[in-house]
Amino acid sequence: METLTPLKDLLPQVTHTRNPGMPLDLDWVASVQANTSAIERRAATISGRRSVKKEWQAAWLLKAISLIDLTTLAGDDTEGRVKRLCAKARQPVAPWMLEKLGLPHLTTGAVCVYHEMVETAVRALEGTSIPVAAVSTGFPAGLSPYKLRIAEIGESVRAGAREIDIVISRRHVLTQNWQALYDEMAEMRAACGEAHVKAILATGELGTLRNVARASLICMMAGADFIKTSTGKEPVNATLPVTLTMIRAIRDYEDRTGIKVGYKPAGGIAKAKDALTYLALIKDELGHPWLQPDLFRFGASSLLGDIERQLEHHLTGHYSAANRHAMG
Repeated sequence: METLTPLKDLLPQVTHTRNPGMPLDLDWVASVQANTSAIERRAATISGRRSVKKEWQAAWLLKAISLIDLTTLAGDDTEGRVKRLCAKARQPVAPWMLEKLGLPHLTTGAVCVYHEMVETAVRALEGTSIPVAAVSTGFPAGLSPYKLRIAEIGESVRAGAREIDIVISRRHVLTQNWQALYDEMAEMRAACGEAHVKAILATGELGTLRNVARASLICMMAGADFIKTSTGKEPVNATLPVTLTMIRAIRDYEDRTGIKVGYKPAGGIAKAKDALTYLALIKDELGHPWLQPDLFRFGASSLLGDIERQLEHHLTGHYSAANRHAMG
């Protein structure tokens, strides 16, 4: 089986032009199809076609940490919990492990919180380059009054959020109202200003992979910087078939426009082995540029704890208890 390359081959940061969007092209949208059986067969083979062991596995797990949006989106969030999460984002792996692994410094890709906790997170991350991402627009259902959803984006940006995770109106996809979806996404993109916008498709509620592919394309046409699978609150969140569908839409968009758009799977990715599978799929389908935080993120928190356990096993030969790797 083929082995993935070491971390040193993945380090250079790729710069790219932010997605400016394009006029809505309904002919292109109508031409988009999704062969569900073929997509599912391809997704089922990826974990068996890539093998990473020993130092290569450790390197790829360190890479995965740098791509995590460390997240807390609970109704009982407190400032103390968010501060502890930010401390974990600053130092996601014990210093002794980093020293043995030969990595001087490592942080997560971002910290993701509700609007009410943005200012707390921004203060807790002062002096770092870790961005704060805010979920917005009536997260997770996206059914609050439209003017309030747009206003919420502006409030989060003014509070210091550098990334905004917005939720689309699923009904526009289910009724094939592509103009409405495009207009909504474009206005939300404009409201974000310089903050990057991740469009959450809630793919588990869109019915078909064809809908997922077409919604992905519409959001990119309207200027989304990232497309994201899920809120993490749906019964079905990130899956490999959905991921394959969305990243092929990203690839088609780059082929047509020359613009790179990021991808974020969220919800249900809790094990280190799952992270490796997703990274292998991204590398195969999109290539090295997407193995950087500006083009790929995991929407997860529990994933980090399992990665820490795997790294400790790599260094010591023993698995530690999960409670030794709490988020704060």
